[in-house]
Amino acid sequence: MNIPEKIYSGWQKGGHVQGIAIDKEKGHVYFSFTTRLIKTDFEGNVIGSVKDLAGHLGCITFCSEDGNVYGSLEYKHDIIGRGIVNNTGVEFSQDDAFYLVCFDTDKIVKEDMEATEVMTGIFLQEVTEDYKAVDEASGKEHRYGCSGIDGTAFGPVFGAGKDSAHKLMVSYGVYSDVDRDDNDYQVILQYDIKDFDRYAKPINRMELHHSGPENCEARYFLYTGNTTYGIQNLEYDVTTGDYFAAVYVGVKPEFNNPPMFIIDGSKDPVYEELKGRGGEKGRVLSLKGTSDFPYGQTGFAAMGDGLYCISINSEKWEDKEYSSLVKSYSFDGKTFIER
Repeated sequence: MNIPEKIYSGWQKGGHVQGIAIDKEKGHVYFSFTTRLIKTDFEGNVIGSVKDLAGHLGCITFCSEDGNVYGSLEYKHDIIGRGIVNNTGVEFSQDDAFYLVCFDTDKIVKEDMEATEVMTGIFLQEVTEDYKAVDEASGKEHRYGCSGIDGTAFGPVFGAGKDSAHKLMVSYGVYSDVDRDDNDYQVILQYDIKDFDRYAKPINRMELHHSGPENCEARYFLYTGNTTYGIQNLEYDVTTGDYFAAVYVGVKPEFNNPPMFIIDGSKDPVYEELKGRGGEKGRVLSLKGTSDFPYGQTGFAAMGDGLYCISINSEKWEDKEYSSLVKSYSFDGKTFIER
């Protein structure tokens, strides 16, 4: 099915758009509106929605293997978590917890469905521990500057080649802080969704479960300089074999601070000492390039054959309403060109 040049979500409640996922075969678009998931057709007609997630649903990604949508979900009590409660009036547990979630897309058939009807999640112990920890390198709160998780993508292991099995990658959110040197890496964790059903459970926002793997398969680092809340949208592009990482730009003056980084998917990580981490070593990814294209932080989908669908959000703050216009682009190696 051909993807239109523009797809409009209409005005929605719940929070601004955080990510998009597209099922080209069935002609469905999924929008993450922070505390709601919206399912539309290619004309923007709403097919169904999931309400009152209460936590922060971030970047979402479509899995072609099972036809479902996966994403990152945070329950935390920082300024973001408190803002969600103030915006929606929906409370959640006093616990801080982070999840990879799966939406059974075939079950999303009407509006305002409960999350427990269509969504399960696995608890990410490592992320939760890093969020709660005092960093050994700086003595400041939140190891690596971890504010939780956001960007998600399905793609091959770095350096393994385009035809290798796809894994689920999830990237850390990172607090903006110019007064520490231990937060200048993007952090990406790797999981295998074949193990998802082993741990996955519905999430009761008032009694958050801790069912999940003790460890990820691999942890990667990308040296970019500190960015504001880390990777907002992460996406693997089968055309180039690279990963695109859209961010809210950093503010440290010693870095270039572009809004998008391109990770070289063809190169193996290099195990080396991490800058500013007090001797810690890790698997460091290779940066292929950057782009000054200003969008992508609120939704990015690489559809293959050089087609990219990118969300541009709009907001009516006084009415607490939000929308997304998804436009089609090509990429010339440096910027995106509207089709």
